[in-house]
Amino acid sequence: MTVSARHPSPLAGIACVIGGIFCLTVSDAQAKWLGQFYAPIQILFLRAVIALPVVLAVVVTLGGRRSLRTQFPLIHLLRGALNMVSASCFYIGLQHLPLAENTAIAFAAPLFVTTLSVLILKEKVDRARWLAVAAGFAGVLIIVRPGSSSFDAAALWPLVTALLYAVMMTTARAIGGGESMLTTMFYIVAAQCVWTSLVAPFFWIAPSWEHAPYFAGVALCSTLGLTLITQGFRIGPASVVAPFDYTGLIWATLLGWMIWDEQPQAIAYLGALIIAGSGIYIALRESRRRRRDRYFLE
Repeated sequence: MTVSARHPSPLAGIACVIGGIFCLTVSDAQAKWLGQFYAPIQILFLRAVIALPVVLAVVVTLGGRRSLRTQFPLIHLLRGALNMVSASCFYIGLQHLPLAENTAIAFAAPLFVTTLSVLILKEKVDRARWLAVAAGFAGVLIIVRPGSSSFDAAALWPLVTALLYAVMMTTARAIGGGESMLTTMFYIVAAQCVWTSLVAPFFWIAPSWEHAPYFAGVALCSTLGLTLITQGFRIGPASVVAPFDYTGLIWATLLGWMIWDEQPQAIAYLGALIIAGSGIYIALRESRRRRRDRYFLE
């Protein structure tokens, strides 16, 4: 955590991202278990309340008090609302789908980001990226299998998660590069705390003390995961560390098998590989484009 962002370290960045993704997957697994007893919005509220002081300490430690300053409070509130709904949909999907399938479908978010960047931001996307997007959506269809006898409408929940997450990422363009990832991380948690506090009372069930470690685990694992991923992108080149987001598919498959004896069908693995492949291709191509643009600007 003390490696300077001024001295890129690809291996350390990769390790941080892999560790962060593992922590997030453990958080998801605990949320899936808690979902037997509590509404998603209550889990999110308690996650945010427990995580907020930890995130505050991390952000101030890594970036100083200036990391808490923002010129875009309304945009952060909007992003917090999108995050709340997106995460709720993901948690609902966890109750009906294997952990690995739910995670794989949610990984379609980069495909929606590319599409929205064209429709909303009027960015230009070349044919190769469009082919990657098409392949990724084909992977989603392979997992969801609409129209077949094995179609499960619950698969639409993580798909909505991916769409809303992409919208949230698109709104980040309005913030620009003037605010750090640490600032964004803090306000995502803070805004989630605000919004869930307004909705959670309508779904509230008095938590059992025996479930307290799981609530704490969801909050602390998600916070540690976001911190490690943030650090990974600070100390490692984005084009190198970004593809390792997809190690989440491995962790989700292993945890689903170990805890719930979930064994997704072979066709679901095929769809997940196609989604991951297209997402990695888009990430690498976007990184090369940004490096080229910076070269010409300089």
